[in-house]
Amino acid sequence: MPNEKRTVLIAAGLSSFLTPFMGSALNVAIPAIGRQMHATAVTISWVISAYLLTSAVFLLPFGRLADMLGRKRVFLMGVALFGLSSLLCAVSPSITILIASRAIQGIAGAMVFGTAVSLITSAIPPGERGKALGINTATVYVGLSVGPVVGGFLTQTLSWRAIFVIVAVLAGVTWLYAQRIRGEWSPAQRERFDTAGAVLYCLALTLLLSAASWRHTGMVLAGVAVLLLFVFVAREGREEHPLLDLGLFRNSTVFTFSTLAALLNYGATFSIGYLLSLYLQTIRGFTPQEVGMLLLIQPVIQAAFSPLAGALSDRHEPRIVASLGMLVTTFCLLAYALMPYRASLAFLVAVLAASGLGFALFSSPNVNAIMSAVSGAHYGVASSVVSTARMLGQSLSMAMIMLIFSWTMRGLPLSPSYGGELFRSMRVAFAVSTVLSLLGVFSSLARGRMHHSS
Repeated sequence: MPNEKRTVLIAAGLSSFLTPFMGSALNVAIPAIGRQMHATAVTISWVISAYLLTSAVFLLPFGRLADMLGRKRVFLMGVALFGLSSLLCAVSPSITILIASRAIQGIAGAMVFGTAVSLITSAIPPGERGKALGINTATVYVGLSVGPVVGGFLTQTLSWRAIFVIVAVLAGVTWLYAQRIRGEWSPAQRERFDTAGAVLYCLALTLLLSAASWRHTGMVLAGVAVLLLFVFVAREGREEHPLLDLGLFRNSTVFTFSTLAALLNYGATFSIGYLLSLYLQTIRGFTPQEVGMLLLIQPVIQAAFSPLAGALSDRHEPRIVASLGMLVTTFCLLAYALMPYRASLAFLVAVLAASGLGFALFSSPNVNAIMSAVSGAHYGVASSVVSTARMLGQSLSMAMIMLIFSWTMRGLPLSPSYGGELFRSMRVAFAVSTVLSLLGVFSSLARGRMHHSS
C-alpha cells in the first residue's frame, strides 16, 4: 500500500481506537466516579450520555462541513479539541463540570468520526475498501478490548482521571501523525451550508435524546422532537444543497436498511458493557481490574473475526453475513435477560464470547454495504450517516437505561444495598434490547441484494 494510503489508514485507525478505548475504560470506572462524586444512578449515567448525545447531534453537520471545507482539516481540528477536552475531564472538580467537559468531548468526537471513514473511502479504491474498512473496524475493537483492562487497572491503582490523561496523550500522537497526510478532499467546496437545516436537526435530536431523563415532560419533549424532524425532512427535500441528501435513502434500499440495521444493532448492544460493569462490581463485588479482564472477552473475539467478516462481505452478500451476526447477538441478549441473580462465570464467559462473534459478523459487512451503495461525492455524508446511526443507537441505548433507572432506582445510589433494584432494572433493559436486536435482523435481511453477484 503506497505511503499516502497507509498514512490515512493509520491516522483513521488511531482515531477509531480512541473513543471505544475511552468509552469501554469509563464503563469500568463508572462505579468509582459515582462513589467519589456522590452521584445517583441516574446522574452518573449522564457521564456516558452527555458524550453520546453531543456526538450524535453534531456528526451530520460536521460530516457535511468536512465535504465542504476539507475532510483532513476538520479531522485535525477534531482530534485537537478531543485532546484538550480530555484534559478538562481529567481535572473536573465536580460531576457537573465532568458532564459538561464530556459534552465538549462529544462535539470533538463528531468532528473526528464524521470524517475518519470518509478519509479511508477517499484515499482507498473500491477493490481494497472492504479490507481497509475491516482493518479500521478491528482498531475499534482493539480499543474496546484494551479499554476495560487499562481502565480497570488505572481506576484501581491510580484514579479514573488517569484514563482521560492517557486519552489526551493518544489524541496528541494522532494529531501529529495525521499532519503527514498530503491530500485533501473537499468535493462539495462550492456548495452552501444548510444552516437552518442544521439548527432544526440539532434541536430535534437534542430534545429526542434527552427526553428520557425527564420523567414528567419527557413525552412532550419527544413529541416536539418528532415534529421538528418532520419539518427538517420536508425542508431538506426542497433544499438545493441539503445537510442530509434524502435521495441517498430514496434511491437505495441497501443504504436505507443497512443504516436502520446499524441503528438497531447499537441501540440493542451498547448497554451490555455498562450494565455488566454495574452488575459485576455493585452486585457481585468484583474489583474494577477483574471486571476489566472479564469484559475483555467480547471485543477480543470481535477484533479477531472482524477483518475476516469484512473480507467475506467483499465476496458474498453482506446482507447474509450481517444478518447472521445480528441473529447471534439477539440470542446473547436473551440469555442476559434470563440470567440468574448470581450467574456463573462460565455462563458470562460463553455469552460474552458469542456476542463478540455476532458483532464481528455484523459490523464490517454492514459498513461495507452502506459505503458501497453511494457514489464518491457522497462518502462524507454516508460516513456521517453510519456514525450517526451508531451514536444515535448508543444514545438511545443509554436513554433507555436512564428511563428504566429513573423508574426502578428513583434517586438511589449504586450500592450493594440496592442490588435487587439494580438487577431488576438490568433484566428489563436486556429484554427491551432483545426485541430491538430481533427487529435489526429483519431490517438487515430487508436490504436486498448488492450489485455484485454472490
